[in-house]
Amino acid sequence: MPRAGLCSCWGGQVLPLLLVYICYLLLGATVFQLLEKRAEAQSRDQFQLEKLRFLENYTCLDQQALEKFVQVILEAWVKGVNPKGNSTNPSNWDFGSSFFFAGTVVTTIGYGNLAPSTEAGQVFCVFYALMGIPLNVVFLNHLGTGLRAHLTTLDRWEDHSRHSQLLQVLGLALFLTLGTLVILIFPPMFFSHVEGWSFREGFYFAFITLSTIGFGDYVVGTDPSKHYIAVYRSLAAIWILLGLAWLAVALSLGSLLLHRCSQLWLLIRGLDPKDGAAPDSDPRPQKITISA
Repeated sequence: MPRAGLCSCWGGQVLPLLLVYICYLLLGATVFQLLEKRAEAQSRDQFQLEKLRFLENYTCLDQQALEKFVQVILEAWVKGVNPKGNSTNPSNWDFGSSFFFAGTVVTTIGYGNLAPSTEAGQVFCVFYALMGIPLNVVFLNHLGTGLRAHLTTLDRWEDHSRHSQLLQVLGLALFLTLGTLVILIFPPMFFSHVEGWSFREGFYFAFITLSTIGFGDYVVGTDPSKHYIAVYRSLAAIWILLGLAWLAVALSLGSLLLHRCSQLWLLIRGLDPKDGAAPDSDPRPQKITISA
């Protein structure tokens, strides 16, 4: 019997989801290949052409010396050192940048443009993440579920008048809209202004960050030609934490808003939200006596 139940569960639920999951990955792979492969080939050809031009202009260098210099640049980039600029570039490990890095660790964003290079730093990062990631998950879960529990334990929805129910739905929708503007619209505008990005690039950075994907192609506070304020990256880390918290709340409140809208729609149509039937003359639940 347990084996039959396992097979039934696999065939009825897991297998269709697995097929959808694989098809979704295949679709993504196909689209990304069509969009990005040609651009990658053009960039590679352009880079090789620039190296040849460099060797033609500086005949004192040979191919081997140039490749060695490129390797030095790549190693510096992997260690978080921007090849542009000079030794006066801001440190990647001042307190503000370190706070930003700590935030990317516990939120699992991991841009990839900066990582500890010392043995002690790598060991500490492992144990720090082991404690910080669960702490971050617990905090976000409790924040979202706690707020929803507070809202759903207010006065009973059915006890309010139709006008009051409509005002509650509009208020919840307004709260979600304003929060989205504060977290997902205004910060990309600010980052775009400071970093010299377009709004599309700023919004792309915000989405990739708050979704914890963290490609690392756009990271704030890394341009050596710009003079950032000392707390710029710390403020960005605080925005990340607030943004993740807001997403946890928004997902919870979004489902609540959809549920309340469906209830209100049924009430407007004169149906009982519990079963879709016409309500009795007295909307309050009736006590049913069950005899022994």
